[in-house]
Amino acid sequence: MNTTENALKERIKELTCLYEVSSIIVNANYEQIEDMFHAISYSLKKAFQYPEQTEICIQSNYITVRTGERDESSPCIKSPITLFNVENGYIKASYSSKALIQIDFLEEEQKLLNTIALKIGSLLERFQIIKNEASLKRQMEHTDRLNILGEITAGIAHELNTPLANILGFAELLQDKITNRDELNDLDKILNSAIYSREVVKKLMFFACEMPQEMTTVNIVAVIKDALSLLEPSFKKHQVKYIVKTDRDAIDLKADTVQLTQIIFNLVINAIYVSKPNDLITIFITEIGDSICLNISDQGEGVSEENKDKIFQPFFTTKPVGEGSGLGLSVVHGIIASHKGTITVENNSPTGATFIVKLPKL
Repeated sequence: MNTTENALKERIKELTCLYEVSSIIVNANYEQIEDMFHAISYSLKKAFQYPEQTEICIQSNYITVRTGERDESSPCIKSPITLFNVENGYIKASYSSKALIQIDFLEEEQKLLNTIALKIGSLLERFQIIKNEASLKRQMEHTDRLNILGEITAGIAHELNTPLANILGFAELLQDKITNRDELNDLDKILNSAIYSREVVKKLMFFACEMPQEMTTVNIVAVIKDALSLLEPSFKKHQVKYIVKTDRDAIDLKADTVQLTQIIFNLVINAIYVSKPNDLITIFITEIGDSICLNISDQGEGVSEENKDKIFQPFFTTKPVGEGSGLGLSVVHGIIASHKGTITVENNSPTGATFIVKLPKL
């Protein structure tokens, strides 16, 4: 075969490869990236001048596929895969035969690698945009659900307030009229149940941001330390340790002191609940730009992916029946939202979870 025929044969192989790769990319699914890489690598292998002696490797986003093993010292050509102008991987072609050297690679083969690397990069960018849009959509849906729950909760709280006040008022009046000990005991149970119900309503109103706020400039470090001193008995009872980390003793922000204390109480009590004896709870407070960041970390079992979207909803709890109302974190979420802040949760390595609260300084 003469040089012209050989060159034509190589161009046909390259064009066939580009057609195959384009078809693979058009039909690609971002949940099957590894399968796509395998298909592209074998298509690319066939396009080289010496396909039997050429091995292809594609690496990106912690995914690596190879058509075969190769010696690290083997001659190779390489092209970077870029994602939003940042190198995110590469395509590499290597010879598996010691009879072939670097100059045996054709200039057109390097161009082919560059073209396919560009196509893969564009596809991965599209996948990332789709993933980001899906994540944003989930966040918006979650926020909408919480807003609707907040409106429903506010309505429930208002409807329950009046009858609860009547129950408490008339029960207290009856206390002065009843002398029978058994009847008084029954009345005490009614009063205690009504008081408990009133506290639940208060929490519902906190969640719905219906409680009046008194916004003042407060030192969050001092508020945290005061709250922790009140929780000392709980730490001792559960044999749990804690540490407060901060870069300075005074970090000011505008907040309702009572509600800020409620945030700290609920998050720390939850951390104590999931901790084992001798576990350490870390409270880290810092100032980042115009925001205050409060991280509360435990060494428990962490939060499952399934529950991450549910834990801030009212009445959701992973605690056994009778051990929690499921309102603690929803109250925290409502208070933080009313302060124009955010709260998220991340799992630690190897164990535990960190609740991250961000509040604007002003």
